[in-house]
Amino acid sequence: MNRIKAFITDFGWPRIIIALFLLGLFISAPIVGVKLGPSFTDVFNRFGQNAIMVLALVPMVQAGCGLNFGLPLGILAGLLGSTLAMQLGFVGAPGFIVAILITIPFGLLFGLGYGKLLNKVKGEEMTIAMYVGFSAVMLFSILWLVLPYTKADLVMGYAGEGLRRSISLEKYWAKLLNDFLAVRIGDFVFPTGLMLFVGLCVLFIFVFMRTRTGTALTAVGSNPDYARASGVSVERMRTVSTVVSTVLGGVGILVYQQSFGFVQVYDAPLYMAFPAVSALLIGGASVTKASMVNVVIGTFLFQGMLTMTPSVINSVLKTDMSEVIRIIVSNGMIIYALTRKTKVTK
Repeated sequence: MNRIKAFITDFGWPRIIIALFLLGLFISAPIVGVKLGPSFTDVFNRFGQNAIMVLALVPMVQAGCGLNFGLPLGILAGLLGSTLAMQLGFVGAPGFIVAILITIPFGLLFGLGYGKLLNKVKGEEMTIAMYVGFSAVMLFSILWLVLPYTKADLVMGYAGEGLRRSISLEKYWAKLLNDFLAVRIGDFVFPTGLMLFVGLCVLFIFVFMRTRTGTALTAVGSNPDYARASGVSVERMRTVSTVVSTVLGGVGILVYQQSFGFVQVYDAPLYMAFPAVSALLIGGASVTKASMVNVVIGTFLFQGMLTMTPSVINSVLKTDMSEVIRIIVSNGMIIYALTRKTKVTK
């Protein structure tokens, strides 16, 4: 009994309720005619394509920079990486690698500027980050029209200039990670390559947070005065956290794109921070503490709910309301998570 109470305390009632509801959806799915194989495939694909953007929040949370509503800066770096790699004609695995290599310096540049700004507005990081993220997306909505992209399948056909809103990755690296070493069991397909890539990114952050720099970064987030007295540069560690988060956010959107099959620009990155932040909070993180466990649990619960709820309800109602239900569930979980942002969990 004590072990059960300890588990409930550690895991938290909200996550237990969401997990039980998700389990109920999986159990009821075959009863109402929803095939479990494709549903499990969709859940794993959604988990893999979103997990790295949730993971990108961890360094900034640990450094005391708050929830990263400036994640669109990293996403913009990734969009530059993918579109430039496509403009240069790279395809397949080399194209995906080149996109990452182009993304990294842009992520470093954006992260450095972002970090310097947040160091000047301590205590108001999340509010400023939200404005920065929204403003940057709007600025790039103009730049996507004027940057010198020329490739026919990138630019608008009627004008011959300016990027399309959605650019297909079919000829480039669509499903590259999803299809790599994929395991098929009946109608269930496990995206081995995608999960391995996510696992490597999780391992990287796990190891980084235990290095001397990562430990100093966490110390700054836990007690900046103590860290400063110990000789740690608070401003430098906060900047390091924003750089790591921004670069990882750029890599995350590249993984999302290859799984989704399209590059989406203009206002597409505008609201991508909210699901990522919500997933982390649902996973048990707070504005001052986050872990790899929070990332994995939160992303799985958030994406599992987003996948299974529309399928089951559609089958029960015998109608297609997938997009409406998905919006309701997504926004509902976002609102719920953000109302709990001040709760500190283990």
